[in-house]
Amino acid sequence: MKGRILGLAAIGASLALGLVSAARAQATDAVIDRIKAKKAISIGYREASIPFSYIDAQGKPTGYSTDLCTRVAATVKTALGLPELEIKWVPVNLQNRIPLVANGTVDISCESAVNTIGRQAQVDFSSPFFISSTRFLVKSKSGITELADLKGKSIALPINSVPERLIKSIVERDKLNIRIVPVRDNSEGFLALSTDRVDAFSTDDILLFGLRSKAPAPADYEVVGKPLSYDSYGFLVQKNSTVFLSLVNATLARLARDGELARIYGTWFEPIGVPLSASLATTFQTIGIPE
Repeated sequence: MKGRILGLAAIGASLALGLVSAARAQATDAVIDRIKAKKAISIGYREASIPFSYIDAQGKPTGYSTDLCTRVAATVKTALGLPELEIKWVPVNLQNRIPLVANGTVDISCESAVNTIGRQAQVDFSSPFFISSTRFLVKSKSGITELADLKGKSIALPINSVPERLIKSIVERDKLNIRIVPVRDNSEGFLALSTDRVDAFSTDDILLFGLRSKAPAPADYEVVGKPLSYDSYGFLVQKNSTVFLSLVNATLARLARDGELARIYGTWFEPIGVPLSASLATTFQTIGIPE
């Protein structure tokens, strides 16, 4: 992994050189000061947020989000003049990722976090790098196509997630007789569905496509339902770390302008049958602001 970062340093060199003075001029950015002191950047990752951030067959963090954050690390390395910058990978989950970023244990959490007003009170978000919607994963022969089809049935929802709050609010509003089964993460949700403990698992649709692609028999499952939300993903950083956040966003902007962001997307999402959508293509254009 270190060799990969060394190779990526040259990619971000031109961008980083333009940001060196800004990064060095301010000593009030807690994340920048921490990285300088440790000569390391702590990147949060998830173990089963496929294809954004998960553990590969060799036990190493991988995915679309972690791929993008290795580019961020390369930019930081050059901008701060730290040739031996080390990446420390820190596992996070839905329950602890925000506290770990807020208290400085994690410098940047690179996974699949939806940007919400409530979360902005605790952490800052990078520019968006993905758009998702809440939908459902079900068995192919279940006959379930929408939330209303789950009356008298059960659904697994990940704790402390946007889909959990959304689905619960709809169930309460429409007085639907649906049993809610809380799960810790995507792996537990898929396990509950595959072993017939629940009739559906709901979370961000792209995560459902990822789970389906890794199933022993993908054809046994399908992602269904009309989109119930419009959610943008961002990387999480500590509040008021403006210098560090500028390096993160500048990296994403450069990747978007160069077309590299779309190519990285294709590497991770085309194999699971999720081509670049029109809305996400527009998002890439929007964040590709000039230097």
